[in-house]
Amino acid sequence: MAALSAWFWNERFWLPHNVTWADLADPAPGVEYPKAGHLFNALPLALVIFVVRIFFERFIASACARSLHIQPGVGRRAQPNAVLEKVFTSITKNPDSRHLDGLSKQLDWEVRKVQRWFRHRRNQDKPSTHTKFCESMWRFTFYLCIFTYGFQFVWQSPWMWDTRHCWYGYPYQVLTPALYHYYVSELAFYWSLMFSQFTDIKRKDFLIMFIHHLATVGLISFSYVNNMVRVGSLVMCVHDASDFVLEAAKLANYAKCQRLCDFLFIVFSVAFFITRLVIFPVWILNSTLFESWAIVGPYPSWWLFNSLLLVLQVLHIIWSYLIARIAVKAMLRGKTQFVSSPSGMREGDPLFLSVFALHFFLRFSLLALSELYSLCFLL
Repeated sequence: MAALSAWFWNERFWLPHNVTWADLADPAPGVEYPKAGHLFNALPLALVIFVVRIFFERFIASACARSLHIQPGVGRRAQPNAVLEKVFTSITKNPDSRHLDGLSKQLDWEVRKVQRWFRHRRNQDKPSTHTKFCESMWRFTFYLCIFTYGFQFVWQSPWMWDTRHCWYGYPYQVLTPALYHYYVSELAFYWSLMFSQFTDIKRKDFLIMFIHHLATVGLISFSYVNNMVRVGSLVMCVHDASDFVLEAAKLANYAKCQRLCDFLFIVFSVAFFITRLVIFPVWILNSTLFESWAIVGPYPSWWLFNSLLLVLQVLHIIWSYLIARIAVKAMLRGKTQFVSSPSGMREGDPLFLSVFALHFFLRFSLLALSELYSLCFLL
């Protein structure tokens, strides 16, 4: 294990030239640098957040939902039937005409009755509007709180006003308590989302979202260990800026406040476009690509992280196009619709699949870190 750890955390890949892990492991008195061991503190905090979420949804969000006349009752349940249940769980949830005719003859039911049973059974597994409202209210609350904290922190930081401070003295940059709490809180939240997936109603995108949360944890963890926390705090703040507005729009949609929903969706779209298409490339990418090159110089992990950020910017452009398309459709229909995918597209849409393929190319690049820097050594 020691040999494997030494191979994975090779200084020639992770750190600039003439810098070693030993240099960062023994700082001056009163000085603290990020260490991999700090990341374990996020696990108990994630458990606390998970418990807080349960109480919040049960006693606060649920009460708010009922006050808006969103009841926790479930829709009509399918009548118990062992034959149809076996087909539903082991063969198909959407039987074709051949299956429907066969089941109709086997049960001596009309085809429409079999179709109705499968429709009720599919709806039975879907989360109710009450459940979705409670989940969105929890996310809205957390996103708003973490964005407020993060924005207040970066507002008081020198690298907010001059991004070159992200690289002055790198990697010998002091880890302040506020920056540590910001990073650990974000990391703990995504750990808690992974935990909650196993207790929530299982959805079709279970595996996709699980991999997404796992990869996000990896990105945050690697940037912390590599002491890219200053620019990392800017990246997290920019991405948190529009998330709580989207959750607020969902809450308005579930409460059937359509005008408020449409207004919040417009605010979300504007915030998304400004933060992802203007601030991120002009402010952050300019710093990571050009300012860091001039001040620190490139090294193997520098190339990797900038490649990931560039792919992320491509995703921003694609998602912005999808959001704009939803906005146009909403104006034509007079109503904003939210579905399971973050872009508002259905899972069978080829463009939806292409975007997620590109998204996971970015995420899974981290899983190939060892192969990448091994190639660097061979060349």
